[in-house]
Amino acid sequence: MAESLRRLVNIGTFTVLQEKLERWLDNYYINTCDQNVARCCEIIELNAKVQGQLFKLLQVTAESGGMYGGASIIKSRLLPFLGQNFFTSGGSVTADTSLSVLAEAAAKNREIDDLQDMYETSLNELEADLKDKEAENQDLRDELLEAKDNLNRSLRESTSNKMLGEVEVRELRRKLADAQDEIHKLRSKAGLVDDYERQVRNLRDELSLASTKKSYLDNDVYSSLGSYRYTPRVGSPLSIDDPVQRVRQQNYISRWNDMFSQDRLDAMDTLRRYSDDYENNQRIIFLAIQEAFSVAKLAFRQFKMKVRANLAATHIGPETLEEAVQDYINRNTDLCDLTGMVADVIRALNRSPKVFLPPDATFSIVQPFIRESCKLAWNMSALAHPLDIAVATDAELFDNNKYRRSYDSEYTAPLVNHHIWPALMQGAKVLMKGEACTRRGASLIEEIKGASRRSRSPTRSVSPSPRPRSRSRSASPSRRIRSRSVSPSRSRSPFSSGAW
Repeated sequence: MAESLRRLVNIGTFTVLQEKLERWLDNYYINTCDQNVARCCEIIELNAKVQGQLFKLLQVTAESGGMYGGASIIKSRLLPFLGQNFFTSGGSVTADTSLSVLAEAAAKNREIDDLQDMYETSLNELEADLKDKEAENQDLRDELLEAKDNLNRSLRESTSNKMLGEVEVRELRRKLADAQDEIHKLRSKAGLVDDYERQVRNLRDELSLASTKKSYLDNDVYSSLGSYRYTPRVGSPLSIDDPVQRVRQQNYISRWNDMFSQDRLDAMDTLRRYSDDYENNQRIIFLAIQEAFSVAKLAFRQFKMKVRANLAATHIGPETLEEAVQDYINRNTDLCDLTGMVADVIRALNRSPKVFLPPDATFSIVQPFIRESCKLAWNMSALAHPLDIAVATDAELFDNNKYRRSYDSEYTAPLVNHHIWPALMQGAKVLMKGEACTRRGASLIEEIKGASRRSRSPTRSVSPSPRPRSRSRSASPSRRIRSRSVSPSRSRSPFSSGAW
């Protein structure tokens, strides 16, 4: 059955029948009557042959279903066609109507075939597009994998470079530490050389002092006292109008301004490399210069007491003892233990709970600023009318005569949150205003920050000072002077003796 149906389909009889009908329609008005009848008979014969094949297929199909296979379908659909009106349309349906129905069916079949062809064509196009997209996706996937490999390779290279950079940084830090140690050793050696030179000068001064005492006992005119020789002056060195006082005071005030505008900013830049707390860095600078003045004033008082004690034993002349002491100090302002003062300031910073640094840093990083501060504080203290800084405490009432507000201050706040730069005073007179930052609730903020700094204070590194840390700041200058009194290399005055 299936073979006969396939053969009938392959022959395409209905297609040939349709073509003959179309060709007959095209030539109908050209042909003669006999030709038209012949064409119609030809088409009827072809149709009869096709119907004969279909009836054979119907018989074979019905037999495959058994004795009564397809009986109901044959009775309902085939028997009416085999009746009296087999070749004519029955009922109310005319021949034209049946033909139109067949034409519509054929047209619908053709439309269905066209739609199927279009669907198959579009499906093929979509499959082709899908394959192209899959190829593009595969290319993108390959590019993504390649980019990922490149990224991983770059990450590994950057990690290795970072590790090498860290190794180089550690090596450079180690070399820097070694260089700093070498600098400390060289400075200590230079200090020993200076001590030896001072010792030689002191011995020469003592020899000159001995000869002076002998000439005085022999009623000679007193002309010298060691290396110190008093020159008659027009005015007193203790006068406020003394040329030394005026010139040096002007120079020191200019240097004070330079330290605020240059040295302070350099120290802030150095601290910023180790700590991002800007306010804490400002507190470190202010506390450093505050401690520098405190240490310098204490050391200068000890120095002046020793100069007065040594000159009092042999002093004669028209000038007073205080004028002679001041004149000697004016001539020898460089006789100060600058290294010891710097060490005392660093120890004071380490003990202060107000400031802090990370564990890997010490306050020695601002040693150049501390050194310049101690030197300037010593020179200002050595004046006949010394210059000093105003006493300052956190959370104090803001004084517009002594300070100006910083740019980040709250201008309506009455209390000082922290000081940035001290005010320069001469007695009760304000020579140069300082700078302070005012905030509302400064006392409460200070208590909270003080508690947090005290909690972090054990992590502060100890300054690499040669002196023991257990010594207090107030006792260190006097002990330092006593230690210098044991060794002649530590004496500061040309009038020193072995017992001093």
